[in-house]
Amino acid sequence: MMKAIKLERPGGLDRLRIVDLGDPGQPGPGQIRVRIHASSLNFHDYGVVSGRMPTQDGRVPMSDGAGIVEAIGKGVDEFRTGDHVVSCFFPQWSDGPPPVADFAGTPGDGIDGFACEVAVRAAGAFTKAPAGYSHAEAATLTTAGLTAWRALIVNGGLKAGDTVLTLGTGGVSIFAAQLAVAMGAEVIATSSSDEKLARLRDMGVAHTINYRTDTEWGASVQALTQGRGVDHVIEVGGPGTLPQSIKACRIGGHISLIGVLTGASGEVPTAAMMSRQQRLQGLIVGSRAMQMDFIRALESTGIRPVIDCSFPLDQIAEAFRHEESGAHFGKIVLTM
Repeated sequence: MMKAIKLERPGGLDRLRIVDLGDPGQPGPGQIRVRIHASSLNFHDYGVVSGRMPTQDGRVPMSDGAGIVEAIGKGVDEFRTGDHVVSCFFPQWSDGPPPVADFAGTPGDGIDGFACEVAVRAAGAFTKAPAGYSHAEAATLTTAGLTAWRALIVNGGLKAGDTVLTLGTGGVSIFAAQLAVAMGAEVIATSSSDEKLARLRDMGVAHTINYRTDTEWGASVQALTQGRGVDHVIEVGGPGTLPQSIKACRIGGHISLIGVLTGASGEVPTAAMMSRQQRLQGLIVGSRAMQMDFIRALESTGIRPVIDCSFPLDQIAEAFRHEESGAHFGKIVLTM
């Protein structure tokens, strides 16, 4: 038997139940058996467990999982017993252009996730974790880390000397700031907390703006860049922040639409974006090949994830309540 979390319909933090499930057994051909040691919370996971994104009754939540390979099925030559591994958000997307537009194959949503002690999955559903990373650190990479990597490097073509605007202090935004600083870019960051802004400056962020006291922060970003605007915007807010992001972005700049924290739809100043000839690109995480490139970059740069706090698996509801509060800085982790 193994411990796991199941979500009862219609969802809600009070409907997360810890249960005993049968051991998934040994891996079949092309599969690996992984002892899961950590997961991390994402806004997408919150959407599922809160019931805002309905899923199957009894779903095991959590899209991110990190652990140790315990057994290998026939035909698997990429992994060895004892390897430290981390899951993929889209296990069906190995490489190339995006082939998916939904979450039907995403762990913790369309299929069971990693709020459990053991998982048996296709070998392609995991990659090796970065050398020297703890399981908690590795568990932050699947969703938040890879999203930031794809936005800036894969899609944005970030280079030294570029300017980057990040919004808030969630996992994606902090990863983006870390990557940009490590690659020689100048980062401007927003938050509603002066304490969090001070922590960002300690991490190498060049300029910070409190968006609660400076509601026209798009103009402030323009002033900080001598009227040019930034090359890249990590846009996690959605319709409520996009107009200011368009103001903040340079002519011909790149806006990565990653989150919808302010709502799923709303008015967009399309004429302003068109006149500034900006590129607005929506994206959801990335492929397995992107994840492998990202992990090599982490090993090369020495970047380590920022972890706010950790909770044991049986306190998953308390972990999500901490996420709800907005008090966290970086990632919240579950440990098994």
